[in-house]
Amino acid sequence: MTEKQVKSKQRVADHGEVFTAEREVNAMLDLVKNETERIESRFLEPACGDGNFLAEILRRKLAVVQRKYGGARMHHDYEMWSVIAVMNIYGVELLPDNATACRERLFNIWNEAYSANCKGDADDECRDAVRYILERNILCGDALSMKQKNGEPIIFVEWSFVTGTKVKRRDFRLDQMLEGHQEQMSLFMDGWEYDEEIDAFIPLPLKEYPITDYRRVQYHG
Repeated sequence: MTEKQVKSKQRVADHGEVFTAEREVNAMLDLVKNETERIESRFLEPACGDGNFLAEILRRKLAVVQRKYGGARMHHDYEMWSVIAVMNIYGVELLPDNATACRERLFNIWNEAYSANCKGDADDECRDAVRYILERNILCGDALSMKQKNGEPIIFVEWSFVTGTKVKRRDFRLDQMLEGHQEQMSLFMDGWEYDEEIDAFIPLPLKEYPITDYRRVQYHG
């Protein structure tokens, strides 16, 4: 077992913490290669550690953004689609330091690519928006109990582009969303709606937010 896979023997004993090596990460992601290269495809890592899987998923998505929108006259398109890539990556991690490290790792991957591509057009407001998105998408909690570290239910944000640069935010409880994937569902389900995109029933959102520009989501939380 390599040093990168283990932070300390004590953490292994206390939490069973062992990180997946890069070779295995890539081999497993290659099994769903098409999805990892689809910018809007959503990924949830229920034990994300400091982000080995999510970091590679983001790199693959950003590589697609670069191929499609990396031109000198396409900085606005690159910015928007790179943010979409981040919006569709989710993680749950039991240990607070890992969750923090994962957010920072993902931000740095995104920001390095963003700064290199958009150069003088790179915008601090957009950077703040991405940090805010990662705070909402990478959560400290237990994916088995589906509760956050503070004992509250895990709540994930759905980010959906509705028109142009405008985004709609809706908040959902993870445990309620997973209930919608049961094979037999009642025809009449109070408080639920059918989502054609994922072919499943989902609960009505806990909260909906005003539609806003993707660069300004941090002002509506």
